[in-house]
Amino acid sequence: MTEYAYNILAWTPGTTEWIIILVVALLLFGKRLPELARGLGKSLTEFKKGLHEAQNTKDEVANDINKAKNDIVNEAKDASGLNDTGKQ
Repeated sequence: MTEYAYNILAWTPGTTEWIIILVVALLLFGKRLPELARGLGKSLTEFKKGLHEAQNTKDEVANDINKAKNDIVNEAKDASGLNDTGKQ
């Protein structure tokens, strides 16, 4: 193990330190934790709704583009007499 890696591992908190950090965090933010969690949940829900709406919009635009392309191709075929509808 390199000296750099050993120095980094030496400064990471162990199990006891994590427990102490968790207890201090609960003491400091204990009353506000439910509010923070609720706010985080609402934010995540809104983010997912936004992603879903963006996906739907993208799909609608892609469908509109494909429809317009097909319409243009069909009009060009009709105008040139290459349409395969059996009319000749």
